[in-house]
Amino acid sequence: MLQAFLAILALISAIGLVGSIRVIKEAHEALVERLGRYHRRLKPGLNFIVPFIETIVIEALMSERVLEVPPQQAITKDSVSLKADAVVYWQILDLRRAYYAIDNVEMGIRNLILTMLRSDIGQMNLDETFASRKEINQSLLRQLDEGTGTWGVKITRVEVRDITPAKTVIDSMELERAAEIRKRAAILDAQGSAESMEILAQALKLDPNSREFLKFLVAQRYVEANQKLGESPNSKVVFMDPKALTHAMAELIEGQPYTGESDTNGNSSHR
Repeated sequence: MLQAFLAILALISAIGLVGSIRVIKEAHEALVERLGRYHRRLKPGLNFIVPFIETIVIEALMSERVLEVPPQQAITKDSVSLKADAVVYWQILDLRRAYYAIDNVEMGIRNLILTMLRSDIGQMNLDETFASRKEINQSLLRQLDEGTGTWGVKITRVEVRDITPAKTVIDSMELERAAEIRKRAAILDAQGSAESMEILAQALKLDPNSREFLKFLVAQRYVEANQKLGESPNSKVVFMDPKALTHAMAELIEGQPYTGESDTNGNSSHR
């Protein structure tokens, strides 16, 4: 009888010994409650607890973690709808507070950044959101670090990854960008033409604003136009009185109306 009792006692002791051994992994910590109240922390390695009296309530990673925030809808200051997503790097510094101060610390961080991200974007115009991404990251980091301080965690870095407006807004931006490119090209072309005319006037030793230079330009354009017309497969041969053409060009430059009629001496007449 005594031997049976001792055997049962030894078996219970062995079970209790095995149940009291806890191995905590590297970079982790665990919290132990005794009879329902916080008692102590367990560090990485071999640890022992009192069976049936002490309980491990949580074991958590203490090194830096990554929390991804999926794309969220937001409205800019100029009423443009867009989506933005982010990545938060965070670390538990005090496991006791992270467990007891908030029900779910990861969900708390996610909800905080969603609120703050929408708030920061709502204070900016669309163009500012693209140009101020670094400022948004810094603002979110500061606000999150302050908001999570009582939870025993540290926000180490926040990165807003993508800011994507609605497709209609993207199409409108592309049209605006194309119009701006065409405008710049037209300005550059006009500047190039002005510089070419200046160089040509210097080569001819003429004043760019003089009537003689204007006559030369009109004649040059006329020759170029006729050359292009002659190269066209649909071109037609048109015979014109050179003297009448000369008078027409001269009167055009001088600002006098040309009637196309000539007197018996070959001089053009005016009505």
